[in-house]
Amino acid sequence: MKMARIVVLALVLVLAFGLTATAQESGTVIRIASQTPLSGPQSVLGISMRNAVELAIAQLAGDIEAMGFTVEYVPFDDQATPDVGVSNAQQIVNDALILGVVGHLNSGVAIPSSEVYNENNLVMVSPANTNPLVTDRGYPTVNRVCGRDDLQGPTGAVFAATELGISTVYVLHDTTAYGQGLAEFFRDEAEEQGLTVLGFEGTEVTSDFAGILQPILAQEPELIYFGGIYSQTGVFIAEARAAGYEGLFMGGDGFDSSEFAALAGDATEGTYYTSVAAPATIYPAAEQFIADYVEMFGEDPQPFAAQSYDSAGIILAAIERVLEANGGVLPTREELAAEVRATEGYEGLTGTITFDGNGDPELGLYYIIEVTATAAEDWSTNPVISTLEIPSPLTEAEAGS
Repeated sequence: MKMARIVVLALVLVLAFGLTATAQESGTVIRIASQTPLSGPQSVLGISMRNAVELAIAQLAGDIEAMGFTVEYVPFDDQATPDVGVSNAQQIVNDALILGVVGHLNSGVAIPSSEVYNENNLVMVSPANTNPLVTDRGYPTVNRVCGRDDLQGPTGAVFAATELGISTVYVLHDTTAYGQGLAEFFRDEAEEQGLTVLGFEGTEVTSDFAGILQPILAQEPELIYFGGIYSQTGVFIAEARAAGYEGLFMGGDGFDSSEFAALAGDATEGTYYTSVAAPATIYPAAEQFIADYVEMFGEDPQPFAAQSYDSAGIILAAIERVLEANGGVLPTREELAAEVRATEGYEGLTGTITFDGNGDPELGLYYIIEVTATAAEDWSTNPVISTLEIPSPLTEAEAGS
């Protein structure tokens, strides 16, 4: 009897493997990959982005599957580390069934990883990468649904000068492509606005900021601007308040995580940040997404989850269009990259998305948000102070010409 069970199990496994192999050989399996930090201090955002892609594929792949295809999701953990992202990218491009990538969270990971994608004609749509170099290289495979730091940084500086009314600022950054770039754009516009920049420095310190804080506090800046990620900036702000700093804080969308409130607590008072991603509750079209996300994952979506859903949706919509045009024949990676870049008027959760010739959204949304939450569960209640719609540099240039 035991031998009979083993034989039956072996036959089942052989049959299952045979069906899977047949599906792959017949060209009916399509894989979508993602790269986000699924471990480490930035995993709060990365896991939520992964979850949103999973939800998008479950909800939006139906028409593709009705054509006889199976859509599979393959998430990768880039650990917010460039070397890991590049290593993962090599694995991704070597899987011929992967036709598109959603990612990354960090520009410093996206830029070198996208070199690998581009060399292999694999299209990427980013929910969160804001460094200008992401799209300014002009690669036909690289796109993003969010705005850019060369517009986000100046937006914060103008707000600081005109709305907060400050006259002195000290600028810090985390030395990454994202944090340093954002801080530089803020600094340059702050000087244009007539603000006195008392200092500009980068630090990789993630706790015990006493050596950095004392020289800053001695200069009594009205505002400290920090281009960095919540896992570092939340700790810094808590320590600055404990050291006696009574001024204002500001940063970019790297602040935007419920973990920021968990780390900083009551010290968040007097903090503002700019973002290319508002809380999901701001977008009217995202109401059902939020409910579905909570039902599926048991928690609220984090920032950039809605953008991740849209990024996956854009790839799936492009696959569907090419399948229809090809009479049901799978697109090559080159064909899909061209179709994604041709995205026009895509109605996503976060708005209507049309890519310009470089892969930026023709119109980017930029938000100024005040931090009122002192606990993680209240993060989504932070009020949006201002919303700006700004054309991409290429769109602006083409309109001017």
